[in-house]
Amino acid sequence: MAGARLLAAVLVLGLCAMAGAGKPSPCQCSRMNPDSRKNCGFPGITSEQCFSAGCCFDDSIPGVPWCFMPLPMQENEECVMEVSSRVNCGYPGISPEDCASRKCCFSDAIPEVPWCFFPRPVQDCHY
Repeated sequence: MAGARLLAAVLVLGLCAMAGAGKPSPCQCSRMNPDSRKNCGFPGITSEQCFSAGCCFDDSIPGVPWCFMPLPMQENEECVMEVSSRVNCGYPGISPEDCASRKCCFSDAIPEVPWCFFPRPVQDCHY
């Protein structure tokens, strides 16, 4: 049983590392809703091991994963946020150029959510 756990931990870390190891940005970690966290580690993982795997680490909230997958990187750090946090800055069908002229963020990767949305200051991001 312990061998299976170790193998699972190695596989999880390997997959995280393949996904682009390197410490994620503070906004990719701190803007993640704790209930949305997807586990990226194993019991007893250290923050150093977690960050080395390209994952986020926060052990301040009990009952949720402490080592977890980061939010996707965006072109600008101000644009990194959960989809549910987006505040509309445009209109249906807005182009990336029109969105940029409003000094807003643009991402059309997910349907039926605002594609043009207001940025958030990076000062509220932390590890």
